[in-house]
Amino acid sequence: MVRLLASALALVAVLPLAAEAHGPTRQRVVEKIEINAPADKVWAVVGNFQDMSWHPAVAKTEGEGGNAVDATRTLTLQSGGQIHEKITKYDEAGKVFNYVITEVDVKVLPVENYSSRITVTGDGEKSEVEWWGAFYRGFLNNDPPPELSDEAAVKAITDVYTSGLAALKEKLEGGN
Repeated sequence: MVRLLASALALVAVLPLAAEAHGPTRQRVVEKIEINAPADKVWAVVGNFQDMSWHPAVAKTEGEGGNAVDATRTLTLQSGGQIHEKITKYDEAGKVFNYVITEVDVKVLPVENYSSRITVTGDGEKSEVEWWGAFYRGFLNNDPPPELSDEAAVKAITDVYTSGLAALKEKLEGGN
């Protein structure tokens, strides 16, 4: 009986600590843009997994496997950093693909366990591109440094999406 009472008291003593040690929460970012171009024209650019030259942060795209599931690409950024990615779903007819980052230095992009989806929908001469992502901050333990916090991760991904979508719009509407 004494052991049972001691075990119960020990459990009660550590419960408040367990509540504080929760770690990071999965973050999500969704950005959309309307483009004055038919969906097929937009998809021809954004749907090519092996060419991300439309994004201003990307200096070079190298990959294997085309647009097939498990195809890979390495994005070399203007800064010199690299991001390695893989397709997990590709639907040509639905104009949507999903991909994950398989490797990235958190100094290049402060995220872990990143997955994303790009979707193009159209209505005549107009299209909408939606870029969705879910991820954890770059520091998976408690008390992250500011550059690897939830806020830093959300800001970095939001910046990637908004700058990329704006450049895509400019490319397609500018006739390039």
